[in-house]
Amino acid sequence: MVVECGGMRLMVDAGLSAKQLCLRMQALGVSPETLDGVLLTHEHGDHVRGLRVFLSKFPKVPVFATRDTQRVVRMSGIEGGIWKTFEAGQKFAIGDVEVQSFAIQHDAVDPVGFVVESNAKKLGLLSDAGHVTRSVIERLRELDALFVEANYDESLLEEDVKRPWSIKQRISSRHGHLSNRQVGELLKEVSHQSLKRVVFGHLSSDCNQPELVIRCLGACLHELGHGHVELSCATQDQVTGWFDI
Repeated sequence: MVVECGGMRLMVDAGLSAKQLCLRMQALGVSPETLDGVLLTHEHGDHVRGLRVFLSKFPKVPVFATRDTQRVVRMSGIEGGIWKTFEAGQKFAIGDVEVQSFAIQHDAVDPVGFVVESNAKKLGLLSDAGHVTRSVIERLRELDALFVEANYDESLLEEDVKRPWSIKQRISSRHGHLSNRQVGELLKEVSHQSLKRVVFGHLSSDCNQPELVIRCLGACLHELGHGHVELSCATQDQVTGWFDI
């Protein structure tokens, strides 16, 4: 995704091919060379796949990652670029934008989420987390908007015939991915009257459905008295438009 705030443009992860990253940004009126940084959540291929070619085309765009994530990514053959390292839980600035990182639970070397803040507006970014800890909840309070993975519906995952039992166990483990139910529990903790928008992403194409996500989690927010929150699902195969906060 691309976040634009405080005069800065930041791309979070680079899991598509470099060609697709560029085409999709250009469709939104963003020139890739104008990015002020790439934030990496972790080193898995669906989050860094396009990074090697992207950095060869745009070597002046800095990459922000934890030390361990940087080490593993560069060991995989992704060279070049300007690397800026931080520790999970550390806060750092990119121009006038403040980025708060926080540790999450996933089967990666040092995965993190982010809260991006500028001009008193806060956007939370949480993906690839098998379990929501109390520290994550505390980081995601008082947001204006939230991007969160809603990877699978528990019933659809259980009924899925494509995945072996071991993969299902990995997905639903405390170091796997978030289900719709888990996201609902998170929203009960962090939703409030000033929360304007939630975007759900990282949906499984087999074990979840956008309509199901919106219906279930919309009902959850209505029960909490927060029916004003605008809900959207980001899709894998087409560009999602800009959301203003």
